[in-house]
Amino acid sequence: MDDVAEQLTDLLATDLDDGFTELVRVHARAVHAFLLRVSGSAAEADDLGQDTFLRAYTALQGYSPQRRRELRPRAWLMTIAANVWRNHVRTSVRRPVSVMQVEDTQDSWSDMRPGPEESAVMADDRGRLVVALSKLPEKHRVPVVLRHVVGMSYAEVAEVQGCPVGTAKAQVSRGLGSLRRLLALDAAALREVAM
Repeated sequence: MDDVAEQLTDLLATDLDDGFTELVRVHARAVHAFLLRVSGSAAEADDLGQDTFLRAYTALQGYSPQRRRELRPRAWLMTIAANVWRNHVRTSVRRPVSVMQVEDTQDSWSDMRPGPEESAVMADDRGRLVVALSKLPEKHRVPVVLRHVVGMSYAEVAEVQGCPVGTAKAQVSRGLGSLRRLLALDAAALREVAM
């Protein structure tokens, strides 16, 4: 466990409220990024993020100080976020899944400030990637987002998914393969339209 995680779990063990505030400060951005990519909506990501942290706090209240000290906070929170997302999907079966909007995701993908022409090309590429990601089945979308958006190790992805590391690697690989195929089909369709 790294020093930041260890300090965080020590704080959670000794002072739940201050520790939880720090937990939110350290991990809120990653939780939101994950939920944004799997849900496709900034508003849903905000709501699901609040639900994630509410469930986390409620769980922590029932944990002994020793159990709080032994937590792996990032993987634990992402497991809760993934479960919150899955529950949300199950309960909203009657509503159509929203297609991700480029406007919802623009700020979180770009760190550099390109010129107007480059911005337009990047926004178009980013939009195609976001739409393709939204078309992946959940069993591939969640591990791809955990690995390549949140930046979790395969071991952490496996922990969140509740599977062996090899299975997590396979899920990420299959998800990336599906993304490549979807993007290739999209590029081919764009070429046909341009002709």
